[in-house]
Formats: sequence, structure tokens, C-alpha cells
Amino acid sequence: MFMKKVIVGISGGVDSAVAALLLKKEGYLVEGLFMRNWDSMVNNDILGNPNLNEAICPQEQDYNDALETCRILGIKLHRVDFIKEYWDYVFTYFLEELKKGRTPNPDMLCNKFIKFDLFKKEALKLGASYIATGHYARNINGSLYKAKDLNKDQSYFLADISKEQLENVLFPLGEYTKPEVREIALKAGLNVAKKKDSTGICFIGERHYQDFIKNYLKPNPGDIVDVKTKKVVGRHTGLMNYTIGQRRNVGLSGEQMRHYVCGKNVAKNILYIAYGDSEYLYSDACTLDNINLIEKLPNKLMAKFRYRGEDVPIEIESISENEIKIKYPKGCKAVTPGQACVFYDKDKCLGCGFIKDVYKNSEKLWYLA
Repeated sequence: MFMKKVIVGISGGVDSAVAALLLKKEGYLVEGLFMRNWDSMVNNDILGNPNLNEAICPQEQDYNDALETCRILGIKLHRVDFIKEYWDYVFTYFLEELKKGRTPNPDMLCNKFIKFDLFKKEALKLGASYIATGHYARNINGSLYKAKDLNKDQSYFLADISKEQLENVLFPLGEYTKPEVREIALKAGLNVAKKKDSTGICFIGERHYQDFIKNYLKPNPGDIVDVKTKKVVGRHTGLMNYTIGQRRNVGLSGEQMRHYVCGKNVAKNILYIAYGDSEYLYSDACTLDNINLIEKLPNKLMAKFRYRGEDVPIEIESISENEIKIKYPKGCKAVTPGQACVFYDKDKCLGCGFIKDVYKNSEKLWYLA
């Protein structure tokens, strides 16, 4: 009997390990592929990371965990370096977006250019009929759907890949909850069953964000201005260090006063804050660029403006190949330039655009970069 080969992206975590286990139980010929996308040793050295003297860096530990997982499962593990490609397609985009005062989402670019492009091509070289990842999502007849576990659903991060990239892709965890995945790993005796999930931006890891960024973008301090009174109330350490809606570590004296970041002016290097309620965080329309449509958009649809955000009913005001303007009459909080707006028809993910300009009562928000 001919067994179809599946190459699984093995990261050294519990999700990808269980994905491989489930596929093997289904009768596929499973092999793993570990991607090295970031040169941790070089960048640790740049940062003067105090952990550099440890016996092994976190990325190599992930590789060793992946090796042990594959040993337990009895499958082969391949390894590939995409360090240059990750720098060119993901990290440089991340830096350029920060320079513009926007809040980028590198995970979406990693999926688009690395995991579902370069990784897939590498898997084909290894004779794969399918590729699989540990994402919490579902691929139903070539369409992308939310996962059963809505708390862990990752369709948001997959919205920038194409219909073609979804071909021959398996998401084994789509019908499982995270607790179920942990339980499967424990019963199978997998070495990563209790391993903590990675959080945050992959190339930053456990490092302090501002300490990391200043090694690539020169700090450019400037004024913090009260958006209502227009008075200078403090100094910021560089606009790239803040995001819309941020309430902590803004750097104001008297941090006990309730305040939040509500905007940026990159040309004047001003960080705008507001006090009290969230009035300045609400908008009711925005324009999107860098459009990617997996499916045709229906007349009625929902959108998610951030990974943990709620699905919001939207109306399309205008649409072209390069830009879409949408309205959300009920209003939405902290719609942030640079972040993705992901379209949904119930549980089906239709694609996305990236937030460009934000409006309220038909007026572009002057204080929001």
C-alpha cells in the first residue's frame, strides 16, 4: 500500500509534535522539518545578552527538543536554514513599518513567505504529497476556517496566504482544543508535553523589546503630548517603542493617572496620549492596503482588527485591487495602522488587508499615524 508522505514543520513545541503524532496515527508517512529562521547566536552577541554564556541558546534547545520528539515518534527530522530569507522578507519589513510609526505583524509575513512558500518548496524536494503545521485552523476543501478551539484559533495569522498556498496543506489540530492536545502529548510520553508555549515576536524571544529594537533602529526621543490640551507632558524614547492603546510603561511622571497612547506623528516625532476613558481610541472606518483575498467577499461580513479582538460587523464602502475602505458603524477600539484587518464569513476566513488610515465621523484621525 502506497503511503502518502507528509512533511510536518517541527518547531520543538507541543503543537507541532502532536500534529506529527496524529498524522502518523492516520497512516501517513511522516517526516519532520525544522526551520532555522533567526541567527540567535549572532543577535545575542549584538545585544550583549547575558544568557549568551549558557550552554545552549533557546533556538538550539528547540532543535534538540524537536530531535527528541522525532526520536520518540520514530520519524526522520530534516533541518533547513531560512535566515537570509527571513531577514529579507520579514525582518526588514518589520523595521520599515516601525519607522513609519505603524505596528507590524511579522508572524503573518513569516507564514506568507517562509512557512507556506519556502518551507513548502523544501518539502516538495523531500518528496512530500502534503505539508502540515501545528496551527490551530482548518482547511476544508481548500478554504481556510477557524479552529474548533476559538481561544487558540490562528486563522488570523494565516489570512495573508493565498488560495494556492493552501493546497495540500493539513492542519491536524483544527478539530482539537489546546487542553486536548496537551493530554494527547502526555499520554504519548512526548518530551514537550509540558513545555511552555512560546509567546511574543519570535526573533525577540524573552528579551526586553526596547533593548532589542534599539540595536536596529536608532532611538529618537521626542515629546509626549496630551491630545486634548496639546500640552507637552513628558518625553518618549522613540515612537517605535509604543503601540496604540498602550497604558503601561509610557514613561510619564505620575504613572498612577489613567492614560493611554492614542496616536503618533512621525513627521514631528510626537507621541499622543489621552487621559480618562477610551474616547480617542474609537473609530468607525478605515482604509486597507496590501489586500489579499482568499475568497470573494460577500455583502455582509465580519472583520477582526487584532488577534485577540472581537469579530466586528463591517460594510465595504469602496474596493479596488490595491485598497479597500470599510465602515464599522458600531465603532471599534484601537484600530491600529500596520495591523491586519482579517475578513470572515462566519467561521470562514476570506483574506485580509493592512490598516492604512483610520477615520471617525468621516474625518481622518489627525493624531493617529
